[in-house]
Amino acid sequence: MQLRQKVIFLAIAPLIVALCVIALFVRQQAIALAHEQHATIQQAYLASKEAELRHYVDLASHSIAHLTASGRSDPATLAEAKRVLQALSFGDDGYFFVYDMQGRNLMHPRQPELVGRDLWNLRDQFGAPTIQNIVAVAKQGGGLVRYNWVKPSTNKPGPKLGYVVAIPQWGWIMGSGLYLDDVQAALDRVDAQQSLNIRTTMWWIAGLAILATLVIGGAGLALNISESRVADMKLKALAQRVVDSQEQERARLSRDLHDGISQWLVSIKLQIEAGIIRMKGTPDQQRQAHASFERTAEELNKVLGEVRRISHDLRPTLLDDLGLAAALDHLAEEFSQHSGTPVKFAASGDAEHLPQTVGTVLFRIAQEALTNIERHAGAHRIDLSLHTGRGRVLLTIADDGAGFDAEGVATHPQRGIGLRNMMERLDAIGGHLDIASSAAGTTVCASVELEDS
Repeated sequence: MQLRQKVIFLAIAPLIVALCVIALFVRQQAIALAHEQHATIQQAYLASKEAELRHYVDLASHSIAHLTASGRSDPATLAEAKRVLQALSFGDDGYFFVYDMQGRNLMHPRQPELVGRDLWNLRDQFGAPTIQNIVAVAKQGGGLVRYNWVKPSTNKPGPKLGYVVAIPQWGWIMGSGLYLDDVQAALDRVDAQQSLNIRTTMWWIAGLAILATLVIGGAGLALNISESRVADMKLKALAQRVVDSQEQERARLSRDLHDGISQWLVSIKLQIEAGIIRMKGTPDQQRQAHASFERTAEELNKVLGEVRRISHDLRPTLLDDLGLAAALDHLAEEFSQHSGTPVKFAASGDAEHLPQTVGTVLFRIAQEALTNIERHAGAHRIDLSLHTGRGRVLLTIADDGAGFDAEGVATHPQRGIGLRNMMERLDAIGGHLDIASSAAGTTVCASVELEDS
């Protein structure tokens, strides 16, 4: 996986994880809220049903209050009370029922077949004694009771909330009830709506996650393409600069070989040929030939020195054998000899164990800086120093020349090739180049942080 792909992945992965965590948290909170809302609505429904039942039973009690208050319990009075209660109804499944204290049904408007039957041992589908529970609550002063009973409109058993009271003067238990399946249906609708809302929220979060991922991926891809194009352009420019540098180096070597060594060798060849001819002549000519051969030997020594100089410029052996400090000292001495400008070199710290790449880069920067000073600065004195310590190496080249506009030259398309080469060399090893130039001179500082060994 490439670096850019890793960066895109590291940008997308935390976003997806964060959205997943948010989605789980939202879902958990939504479910908890739905349960609380379910309980609240259920409590409110039941409270309203309970109040409604009490109102119905109170209404029924008031309807027969004149009969119960008369103190009569003859069959005609009881029959009139049953008729009044049987006439009271509310809705398709709302009615009143009457039992005696022994569990015998005395009135049931929706199920007349139960009238007169002893239902004391009646149990629902769950095994609960229905009539016994109703009688027990009535004997305790009346109140709410839950039980299962057949719903008239569907002819199917269902949960029912009843409210019963005792009529002690007649030995009756009178009550009514509301079926709870309507409440459950309403709660089911609320739960279904809550589940739909939760699913919708999850889909929205998932959609946003996918959209954000696509946006980040697309932006990363566009950035990757843009950076690739910029990198390709820089690479092409760098490759062209390398080719130009190689051609310039070849041209310099060609000039050095043609203008210097080649001419010297031709001169030496002519001197040797002339000496050979004179060796065949008179003794005086032989003495001239001997002197000519001595001059030829001196010229050969100069040629060898020039060859060593060219070889040293290409790759100094001192840099490999003795280290950067010795190579810079030799470079300063050679530059002083052939340019006539004195170069003072100073070194401190342990520069013998620098990484080979760092040593090569700093040596090339010193070469480039001295070359620029010779060509453009017109300096009378140059200070070259190398300091190594605290995980850092610092190379400084200072002169008292005319100075230049460092920023303008570095950005000029046709000038500042040497400065750009120095910067690029340092960038390649993570170094930094600082240039301070004025009319009083120029100081070039190249610093490289060394890795802990």
